[in-house]
Amino acid sequence: MEYRTLPHGGEKVGVIGLGMAGIHHADTREAEAMVREALDAGVNVLDFIPSEVSAFEGYVRALSGANRQRAMLQVHIGAEYTTGKYGWTTDAKLAAAEFEKRLADLGTDYADFGFIHCIDEDADFDKVMNGGIWDYAQRRKQDGTIRHLAFSTHTVSIARKFLSTGAFDWAMFSINPMYDYTDESAYGKGEAADRAQLYREFEAAGVGVSVMKAFAGGQLLDAKQSPFGRALTREQCIAYALDKPGVLCVLPGVRGLDDLRGALSYLDAAPEQRDYSVIGEFAPPSDKGSCVYCNHCQPCPVGIPIGLANKYYDLARLGDELAADHYRNLEHHASECVQCGHCDARCPFNCAQSGRMVEIAGYFGV
Repeated sequence: MEYRTLPHGGEKVGVIGLGMAGIHHADTREAEAMVREALDAGVNVLDFIPSEVSAFEGYVRALSGANRQRAMLQVHIGAEYTTGKYGWTTDAKLAAAEFEKRLADLGTDYADFGFIHCIDEDADFDKVMNGGIWDYAQRRKQDGTIRHLAFSTHTVSIARKFLSTGAFDWAMFSINPMYDYTDESAYGKGEAADRAQLYREFEAAGVGVSVMKAFAGGQLLDAKQSPFGRALTREQCIAYALDKPGVLCVLPGVRGLDDLRGALSYLDAAPEQRDYSVIGEFAPPSDKGSCVYCNHCQPCPVGIPIGLANKYYDLARLGDELAADHYRNLEHHASECVQCGHCDARCPFNCAQSGRMVEIAGYFGV
């Protein structure tokens, strides 16, 4: 394992961690074996936000006893499982109760990273920071239940709001060439420069980043799904994310032992296998008609976050159940589209967003 140092605290962080949203695809025995094998390989950052309660048992069993001390656990304030499946809430009472239940499930009295969970919109940020969740998180930090305060978001402006508090040590953010390649460079324009600046701001603030969506939900690994018409490898995507300022580790989603071993193959990869310079050969995707979430279509007159709606839709179609849930929790949905054509006229990649809104609304039925 390769390790990097957490600026606030000095802990050594393995560059490969485990994202657990897909762990329910493994049975209890394989889930336990997967976590144990990961720990033996030097993995020490483990997320704890599976899609279903049924996935808890093997994960928890693998972390019993001395193994708890080998792991740095990401536990989320705002993830809830009252139905037996993953849900999302900004209700402070429910979020706190569910956070404490997750610690009890894990048989531990602390979280290495206590997360303000998945805030992508201004309204949700304001509710969390002023509606009790932030106060709760700070109390748990003061009493030692949370070792490091953390946040997760997919949104640059929200990340900056969290950073401006000066209170955080850790963050989860989505980083990959698809999300970064927009319209500010020869191959994609938009928020690429702004995202690059955000990574530098993470580093300047001493906030370590654990990367989610490094493969864009698998789209970058499949030439047919990739907006570039070319597939990248896991090794290239991981290297791309790890090269960004502030990034300490990448948390690939793992559904079983094969996925784990595929992610760990990065550690043994030769430099040429990690080399992602091929992205410089990708033709601009502007003639593809594919949304790359650059948000140049904004502002939407009815407030639909068009880039996020597209991102969550694309991920949900690939089986990402958390993304589907995040879509449903957006303040405005694709079904509210009035077909004004503003987004179509502004899209630099010739994506017919008004048609996409109809498609997305039909898929989710919200």
